[in-house]
Amino acid sequence: MLTKLTIAAAALGAAAFLATPAVASDKGELLHDANRTVDHLRHDPAFAEAAKAINGARAVYIVPKLVKGGFIFGAEGGDGVLFVHRGHSWAGPKFYGMGSASFGFQAGLEQAELVFIINSREALAGIEKGNVKLGAGAGLTVATLSSGAEGATTSHGGDIIVWASGTGAYGGVAFNGSVIKEDKDLNAEPTTGKEAEALRRNLASFH
Repeated sequence: MLTKLTIAAAALGAAAFLATPAVASDKGELLHDANRTVDHLRHDPAFAEAAKAINGARAVYIVPKLVKGGFIFGAEGGDGVLFVHRGHSWAGPKFYGMGSASFGFQAGLEQAELVFIINSREALAGIEKGNVKLGAGAGLTVATLSSGAEGATTSHGGDIIVWASGTGAYGGVAFNGSVIKEDKDLNAEPTTGKEAEALRRNLASFH
């Protein structure tokens, strides 16, 4: 006789089976969008400086869509992918969300693309442990990268260097107490596939 418990277990198994393609789809879409962000960086006037910085970085964290009024952590934010530099190649991806109750946007700016170029062991370790908070008093120096910004920094400017699209200056997005946290659901299984490989190749071509 098929018991209620057996039926419930079967239903849970079916739900898990159906959820797997959805997770894969989420990963694929995010990686595709992150690759497009890297392509946009290539066409930015700051690309030459960014390429040098990425070439010497410990890792990059790419947020293809930081949205004002988003739902991550109940406030503004976005999802991102982390790739760690291993010699002439890039390991990853791992998935992390970024959110804050107090992102500041310039008037009229509702969305931005971000590339975080991670230089220090402390910054990378903090992100990997899910324990990074940006902003005043957070303990990590965050430098800007934009050829359009007055007094823009160089590739030696901080623990993390940030390039942002859309405004011509990192000043378009102000991080006050923003947090980077691991997406454990997306990281539950290793990520493979053409989208991940395409982004790894794109980053490797910066050498």
